[in-house]
Amino acid sequence: MIITDTHTHLYSEAFDEDRNEMMQRAIDKGVKRFFVPAIDSTYTKRMFQLEKDYPNEVFLMSGLHPTHVKENYKEELAHVSELLAERKFYAVGEIGIDLYWDKTFLAQQQEAFQYQIQLAKKYKLPIVIHCRDAFNEVFEVLEKEKGDDLFGIFHCFTGTKEHAKKAISYNMKLGIGGVVTFKNGKIDKFLQEIPLEHIVLETDSPYLAPTPFRGKRNESSYVMNVLEKIASIYELSETEIATITTENSKAVFGI
Repeated sequence: MIITDTHTHLYSEAFDEDRNEMMQRAIDKGVKRFFVPAIDSTYTKRMFQLEKDYPNEVFLMSGLHPTHVKENYKEELAHVSELLAERKFYAVGEIGIDLYWDKTFLAQQQEAFQYQIQLAKKYKLPIVIHCRDAFNEVFEVLEKEKGDDLFGIFHCFTGTKEHAKKAISYNMKLGIGGVVTFKNGKIDKFLQEIPLEHIVLETDSPYLAPTPFRGKRNESSYVMNVLEKIASIYELSETEIATITTENSKAVFGI
């Protein structure tokens, strides 16, 4: 059984004391593919080191996280552009709009999001979207950029059934993580109505740990808890869910 964690910040400082042990726990559970989103330029060296340490398991993205769109966002976007020109990445992410923490830079977030979508199209790469309290704003940008060359993952999907269908209409898979295991997560109420071909698994480690680890540090081995929940929702075996969602991830990332 090969399991894919399509979104995990393995380079985070939260893992500095036990990264190798944490990775081994995940690998022992069958997690063989780890897709690693970027945040900003300050983490680039850490990401490259992670890839060097786990060349067969770790696949990197390049991008500027919306909560890190600040006064220097144009320098950060230039860094993303330079990296994409220099070497292979598997997606542009995570990118998008976040209005939960701060609305000060909304215009800049919108600009950065659209610019990075265009970079993804240039390099024929998927995008990985971060959306928090910003479905309308994200869909507004996607509507401008829609087409066969727009595809990717709506990471940490927490919207309604209508949001889910709209995201899928823009060639997005839904990244399902720990929230699906929460009592108040809500997405478990309608997920079965979404064809499994549109679903991929993720953890968003070290954030959003699933039940029973909620509130603690998340790690990629906990994708098993997400897998178990989705298997129960779709009434399929864990092996079937692992196989289908890994195939879905291959359709997005091309590997």
